[in-house]
Amino acid sequence: MQSPLPVEHDFSLLKFNTFGIDVVAKAYLSVTDPAMLPQVRLDSRLAALPRLILGGGSNLVLTRDFPGLVLHMTNKGIDVVGRTGHTVSVRAAAGEPWHGLVQWTLAHGFGGLENLSLIPGSVGASPIQNIGAYGVEAGSLIESVRYYDFDTDAVITLDRAGCRFGYRDSVFKHHLRQRAVIIDVTFGLPVVWQAQVQYAELQQELRKMQQDIQQDMPQNTPQKSSLPPASATITPARISEAIVAIRSRKLPDPARIGNAGSFFKNPLVSAAHRQRLLAQWPGLICFAQADGSYKLAAGWLIDQCGWKGQSMGAAGVYDKQALVLINRGHATGTDILRLANAIQEDVARRFGVTLEPEPIIV
Repeated sequence: MQSPLPVEHDFSLLKFNTFGIDVVAKAYLSVTDPAMLPQVRLDSRLAALPRLILGGGSNLVLTRDFPGLVLHMTNKGIDVVGRTGHTVSVRAAAGEPWHGLVQWTLAHGFGGLENLSLIPGSVGASPIQNIGAYGVEAGSLIESVRYYDFDTDAVITLDRAGCRFGYRDSVFKHHLRQRAVIIDVTFGLPVVWQAQVQYAELQQELRKMQQDIQQDMPQNTPQKSSLPPASATITPARISEAIVAIRSRKLPDPARIGNAGSFFKNPLVSAAHRQRLLAQWPGLICFAQADGSYKLAAGWLIDQCGWKGQSMGAAGVYDKQALVLINRGHATGTDILRLANAIQEDVARRFGVTLEPEPIIV
């Protein structure tokens, strides 16, 4: 006979979302073992409730008490599950912290995930959002995703193609959203590693790190004058260190200031639209895409509208990065959305561009 599920009732989610919004869930279950999920389905009372799948709570805006069951994926485990001449396959449980996985791969000598260092959240959330930073997206390294399907009571494995990854998008954000609970994710990490350092900000940080190394060496060290250039000493660990330094400077620590990281996606516009904007805004920050469109820097657009450091009540815009909305104290999810809507209206009015939120709104 199976043990009853340790469901908690009227459970505060204050400490389980990085915005620090104080709402209550009608029911809460910490899923330490995926075998608990079929038990939820068999419990008629739990199965009848609306479901919210929770990972690290770093991509979530809670606007009200949740009248259903929160399934908090807290299962753990990271293992090498396969090797070929080209890749090492690493499987990580959904409940593992994302940055912890990145550190684990680096400690074991595997490159590939270093550009995604210090992104908050859990492994299980990474394919849903197809997280990305500094020229790398998780979807490009994911081999497969295993999930429990509440509709069919089956554990299903989707390969990369089946996940339908797009810019901050995947199949899990659409028709699988209400039925799939991600159990684990398998990443194919390259045996022959190549550094991804095309972003100028990252290149600058790596150069600074190299200069610091040279300055710290004793003046009479014979090798000092013949140290290789920064580009020759780049390693996955060095890139991770550089990105951690950049993100730590630019982004607030959720433990101190409630936030969900980048709040808006970088919008895509046509080449003609970009050209019109450049005529009026020569400093426009944009990046060419393979299909001929351009990705605009949402933070730059917001900054040009004067929002950096501003507030509406207890919700504000971070003074070091306009792309980040913050909880200045006791903001509600509604306060955050009110500020986000005002920013969207300003950007649309000035630039003719629609900003789309990254977080899931509940």
